[in-house]
Amino acid sequence: MTNNIKRHIKLLIVMAIVVAFLTIGFGFYRNLSAGGEETYKGLKLFTDVIELVEKTYVDPVDTKELIEKAIQGMVHSLDPHSSLLSPDDFKELQIDTHGEFTGIGISITMRNGFVTVVSPIEGTPAYKAGIKAGDKIVKVDGEPTKELRQAVKMIRGAKGTEVVVTIIREGVNEPIDFNLVRDVIPMESVRSFVLKPGYVYIWITNFRDNTTEDLVSKLEKLESGKVPLNGLILDLRDNPGGLLNQSIQVSDLFLEKGKILSIKGRQKNDAKIYEAKPGSTKRSYPIIVLINGGSASASEIVAGALQDNKRALILGTTSFGKGSVQNVETLRDGYGLKLTIARYYTPSGRSIQAKGIEPDIIVKKRFIDKKDRDGGDDGLTKEKDLKNHLEAETDKSQDDQKRSEYKKDRTGKPKISGPKSRHGRLMLEQMQSDNQVMRALDILISHEIFKGAKG
Repeated sequence: MTNNIKRHIKLLIVMAIVVAFLTIGFGFYRNLSAGGEETYKGLKLFTDVIELVEKTYVDPVDTKELIEKAIQGMVHSLDPHSSLLSPDDFKELQIDTHGEFTGIGISITMRNGFVTVVSPIEGTPAYKAGIKAGDKIVKVDGEPTKELRQAVKMIRGAKGTEVVVTIIREGVNEPIDFNLVRDVIPMESVRSFVLKPGYVYIWITNFRDNTTEDLVSKLEKLESGKVPLNGLILDLRDNPGGLLNQSIQVSDLFLEKGKILSIKGRQKNDAKIYEAKPGSTKRSYPIIVLINGGSASASEIVAGALQDNKRALILGTTSFGKGSVQNVETLRDGYGLKLTIARYYTPSGRSIQAKGIEPDIIVKKRFIDKKDRDGGDDGLTKEKDLKNHLEAETDKSQDDQKRSEYKKDRTGKPKISGPKSRHGRLMLEQMQSDNQVMRALDILISHEIFKGAKG
């Protein structure tokens, strides 16, 4: 067999693998035929490189793994939010956007080389057993924990099954074993706190399948109380976003009419306008929305919709600036493709891509206590800092607005300041030390006083 024939066969094999990764209906074949000879030449060059790497690289290589990484590099070079999702990453994304998972009920992170508990979720097996924030998980079922993803896989499992979690705790000499039974863990994305009678704080941590439902439940309970609501503080700080439909529905809860959002993409079917619809409950009380550099995507949609419709006052610092929409397609063998398909625009036609939502009132300092908490948001990475970020399509006059400069984070993700835990109870002391919350409360109280003043 000649070298040319071998190369042709190799090309066909590589194309078959690429098709296996990227086929979405018949879209791949349509695009391949449209590209014609140039596409074929590009794949041939790709095959030549693969062949050289296989033959001459210093260590043996896995061809499928190389192609996967090549596809990832290709897609990720388009913009920071497009990516090829491995089967594990795809499953994690699905779990994160749904309302529950099975496990023991803890939020964990890597800290100083240890898998560390951020906080147990109230009412879960971990919470009831006495696992605490700061506990270091060193073993699961006797197996050492070395990586975060590995620990998550080991801890999660079918409802009713047992798992032994070994932790080391500061001040305790010996490791502690917790024998736990896994259960369905609800992922709470809406939390509330009554700051004082008539004034409520609601924190939306991200936008999941059940966010609107949970928010309605909280609001109805608060609105039916003995004291009428005189003001709402809606906290979207450090909210990375989530499901588009949930941000639309949350916005609609506070709007009776007007545009919420418009989307424009390359394909006509990607263009859409979302309008507010009158609801069964009219919510006329004043709203202040808190944002910062960690407020991205779906949280920016809500802030922009309420700001442009003059329904809420926006307080804090400039948001992240992610004004694009991603669609996730299911590929073969459990893979997924997250691809940017459109830009979105606020009701007034603003594109916040790489710009962000500008607050009506800028309050930079978040915490009063500087000894053990971050005093501001000036270190937060924004969309405009990310490599290959999309540019906004908007009037040039808007580009002249002043922007604060933000330090870059090599991970390309927003740095999170403020409360480290998404779980546990909200405490009055925590609220009182939050300068932005207290400033918002003062404004709401002042509004009520002036409203009742007689000339």
